[in-house]
Amino acid sequence: MKRKWKIILPILILLLIAGGIAGGQRWSQRDLVTVQTGVAARTDLTSMVTASGEIKPRTYINIGANAQGRIVEILVKEGDRVRKNQVVARIEHVQAQADVAAQKAAVASSQADSAAAEEGLRAADETIITGEATLERYKTEQKRSKMLLDNAEQMFKYNLNAKQDVDQRRADYESSTASVRENEARLKQMKVQRAQTAAQLSSTQRRIAQADAGLARIEDVLAKYDALAPLDGVVTDLPVREGETVVPGVQNSAASTIMTIADMSLITAEVKVDETDIVNVHLQQIANITIDAIPNRTFKGHVIEMGNTAILRSTGLAASQSANSSQEAKDFKVVIALDDPPGEIRPGLSCSSKIVTAVRPKSLSIPIQALTVRKKGDLQVPKDGVLASNESPVDKSLSEEIQGVFIVKDGRAEFRKVETGITGSTDIEVLSGIDEGDRIITGSYKIIRTIRNDTRVKVDNRAPMADIKS
Repeated sequence: MKRKWKIILPILILLLIAGGIAGGQRWSQRDLVTVQTGVAARTDLTSMVTASGEIKPRTYINIGANAQGRIVEILVKEGDRVRKNQVVARIEHVQAQADVAAQKAAVASSQADSAAAEEGLRAADETIITGEATLERYKTEQKRSKMLLDNAEQMFKYNLNAKQDVDQRRADYESSTASVRENEARLKQMKVQRAQTAAQLSSTQRRIAQADAGLARIEDVLAKYDALAPLDGVVTDLPVREGETVVPGVQNSAASTIMTIADMSLITAEVKVDETDIVNVHLQQIANITIDAIPNRTFKGHVIEMGNTAILRSTGLAASQSANSSQEAKDFKVVIALDDPPGEIRPGLSCSSKIVTAVRPKSLSIPIQALTVRKKGDLQVPKDGVLASNESPVDKSLSEEIQGVFIVKDGRAEFRKVETGITGSTDIEVLSGIDEGDRIITGSYKIIRTIRNDTRVKVDNRAPMADIKS
């Protein structure tokens, strides 16, 4: 019996000692928190803004109908290249063409009247020239007759000739005087007729101008029945067919758009950037674009346009057009020009972009998840249930929120206030508050949210084992 107790007693003593040691260890680690850590290190940090949208040509124009009628001819097909002012479609224009023909006939008639008036005016001028020459001849004859009459009368006075000779000279003079008067009257009538012909010519010229203006108007109406390409480009959309009727001036109507022509020399990605990120986007920033229809390829581009009006995410309308004030999420339009677009690209393809907003080489950075926020009052270390500072627990300054991280120092968690810079995909830049090489608490997420300042910690950076589900 004594031999049995000699064996059992040492075993019991060893068990009690082992239990005491285990209990002591558990008691000493009752407030010990297991954490995961990382090291504050210098890395090349790149900040990006991600946005999605669609591929669009920089310049595209919807060709609308300028006249109502039936499409009788479409001269292009979707995908064709066209030149500026090329006729791409025709609308039925029988009435307009007949009006142009009638107006051209009116113009020709007025031009014929004008030509006749011009010929009459030239004939009148020639007749006037002939009449003036004849009048001058008769005036010369009148002067000669007058001189002969004066000589005859003088000689008759000295009885050097007979009375009959004087009478003959007087008759010749009166005849030449009558001829002068007759030609003066005829010349005056000629000038009146010329003035009438000139007035007729002026009237016909005005009628020609009026007819030309009418012809230009009707030809403009006729030209509206031909759809012309407004620029050099590619037909990207052709929603109508021959025989369909189109109408002008109806917005948002399929019957008012004949086709869309786009200038494919400059292709853009039109994306919508969240309102919280738009302040970081600027013109000429570099962007990487991926197109869903062209996988495994990334295209370079740069920002060329930024919208100044917010767009409601639910409706796609500008916030200024909304009748109701809304607190819903908003986006801003950003246009990115592709530097080297592929040949197979098409307007309307879905795409995603990553706009590089900032680059920091060799910047001090930490994992994003390590960053947390604490109230100033929560950072005070209590001693025997009393706050370390003399501030009242209800002091408003204790409610101030401070951004920072927890570092491991002497086996305890120590909160450090930090100032941050740009944000990368997984890391964030730290401008002040910690030093390179500091061990930062990075996990777990629950611990970072709940850990308190000066808490005893144990570092365990082993990868957590996934739960095995049966």
